[in-house]
Amino acid sequence: MSKAIIIKKYGNRRLYDTGENAYVTLSRVADRIKEGQRVEVIDARTGEDVTACTLTQILVDEARKNNVLLPVPLLHLCIQFGDTLLHEFFQKYLQQAIRGYITHKSLMDEQFGKWLELGNELTSRSANGANPFGIYPPFMDMLKDMTFTGPPEKKKGKNTDRG
Repeated sequence: MSKAIIIKKYGNRRLYDTGENAYVTLSRVADRIKEGQRVEVIDARTGEDVTACTLTQILVDEARKNNVLLPVPLLHLCIQFGDTLLHEFFQKYLQQAIRGYITHKSLMDEQFGKWLELGNELTSRSANGANPFGIYPPFMDMLKDMTFTGPPEKKKGKNTDRG
């Protein structure tokens, strides 16, 4: 990942992007992150790293727009147990789970794309009058050699009809 963009946060809640040499909004910071850039937010007066607080504010603002971020019972647990229990969960497990989900989603999207390409190829071959299964000659030859008969005949045995 590229070098982090340094954002200075002033007491009046204004954010100054040192890379763009301009004041920016939380929305602009969110856009930069969505573009894949990493940001660090530093308190202009104290030099303290306030990145986590600022990113949390972005999430809260997004949640306010959509009227939901996390389920209410989970929010209650976060407040109830505070830093002691949930810090480890969010630091280790949630991050791993999200990364695993993103990796899995990416692989599934790639596989689905391959299936679409195959479907398009078969469709175009069929539309051109070609046998769409012509790309599988060994398999098709094997099918030609097979003979399929009807259902097996019932064995003639003792007559069980009572008449």
